Amino acid sequence: MAARILANLIVMGSGILGRAMLQAYRQALANASKSGIAQETVQNIRRASKFMVEPEARQILGVTEHSSCEEILKKYDNLFEQNAKNGSFYLQSKVHRAKECLESVYQKKAQGTPYI
Repeated sequence: MAARILANLIVMGSGILGRAMLQAYRQALANASKSGIAQETVQNIRRASKFMVEPEARQILGVTEHSSCEEILKKYDNLFEQNAKNGSFYLQSKVHRAKECLESVYQKKAQGTPYI
């Protein structure tokens, strides 16, 4: 009998706690949308996901800081074709973004502007 009462209390308590958490989450979303924080956060996430940093790009393509543009393009072609054959669209997109990142770095170097 005591086990049944204890189990009943646990089930009821978890239901109450779950509803309270859901209500708090809804209230937090409502507060965030009123202040504009939610939209700003979503925009920052979208903005950050489009760019790749140079060390990550070099690691993906397997090149060093002293590699030439031709070497980078060779590595890119090789990795892109390998992933096309195996059907990994995610890896293909990472390889493509890495090439774009390093191309922009080399263009900035060719123009003589310091990159950050």
